[in-house]
Amino acid sequence: MSLNSIRPWRNIYRRKSRQIFVGSVPVGGDAPITVQTMTNTLTSDAKATIKQIEACAEAGADIVRVSCPDEASTAAFKEIARESPVPLVADIHFHYKRGIEAAEAGAACLRINPGNIGSPDRVREVIKAAKDHGCSIRIGVNAGSLEKHLLDKYGEPCPDAMIESGLNHIRILQDNDFHEFKISLKASDIFMTVAAYQGLADATDAPFHLGITEAGGLMSGTTKSAIGIGNMLWNGLGDTIRVSLSADPVEEVKVGFDILKSLGLRHRGVNIISCPSCARQGFDVIKTVAELEVRLAHIHTPISLSIIGCVVNGPGEALMTDVGFTGGGAGAATGMVYLAGKKDHKLGNYSMVDHIVDLVEKQAEVIDAELEKEV
Repeated sequence: MSLNSIRPWRNIYRRKSRQIFVGSVPVGGDAPITVQTMTNTLTSDAKATIKQIEACAEAGADIVRVSCPDEASTAAFKEIARESPVPLVADIHFHYKRGIEAAEAGAACLRINPGNIGSPDRVREVIKAAKDHGCSIRIGVNAGSLEKHLLDKYGEPCPDAMIESGLNHIRILQDNDFHEFKISLKASDIFMTVAAYQGLADATDAPFHLGITEAGGLMSGTTKSAIGIGNMLWNGLGDTIRVSLSADPVEEVKVGFDILKSLGLRHRGVNIISCPSCARQGFDVIKTVAELEVRLAHIHTPISLSIIGCVVNGPGEALMTDVGFTGGGAGAATGMVYLAGKKDHKLGNYSMVDHIVDLVEKQAEVIDAELEKEV
């Protein structure tokens, strides 16, 4: 029996979207919500771009987007696509020929912005290239680059203008018998973004790519994205997400998974439940958690770990985690280790990190072995 069947208030009922593919990765339908990021290297530097893509894939990225602003970028894209461990989306703005070149070079998906890609005829040429080379398309509507006629009509960027832009572009794709597309309606304003997606939800069955664009730096952007993306996911919207941060793309992937894990929508790696610490703590919780996050970053298997400084909430949290450690109180030199929610043995605070890493690694091996048997 699943946790959701026991606790129905935890259920999230996802909007029914049709499924498309970005390379071999399904997006929409009943597929898991995927996590994306975008490289920030010069695409013309194939070696540096491939290295960054590999780092993002190691962090868990299902799909990576690569900007193609010039011919040098699309020329390098062929090598990048060949070496990439995950499907690539070519990000196209202004120059429709870059979209055609990227499709020819091995892009799994083309991201085009209806506000700046050019005339309908040019869009049709990009659609033909996508068809010819098996690419899907993401319609990427941004509040900051809406078509002039829509800005004239509405006076300023707003949800209705974004929705109309998206529907107009959907119509162009459908009129050209192209249906392998997903859509995003992004703004840096959380309220505008959420309202736009909510308004579009009943107008199309296309998969939704979620994000709060230009969200900011690592701390502020994470907060903003968690509120905006989390709100939409909670309400059943979204099939793939990208957290936009002025930070290392690997951090975007980590935050994306943390958002999904927080809502029980996807599980990857060690989920650490830890207290903020106080005068009751029996060990340095903050330092311990920081070290464990680094030491356990290599584990991809879904495992829950509770690290609680004292016995107020520690035993209760440990009941619900695979591995747990609870401090014995201020000044206590030992704490209690819990395995599968049950007291197992005591452990000295001084040796806890190495021991917990060992326990979690062994638990991961057990879970992986069980999963292999099921396959």
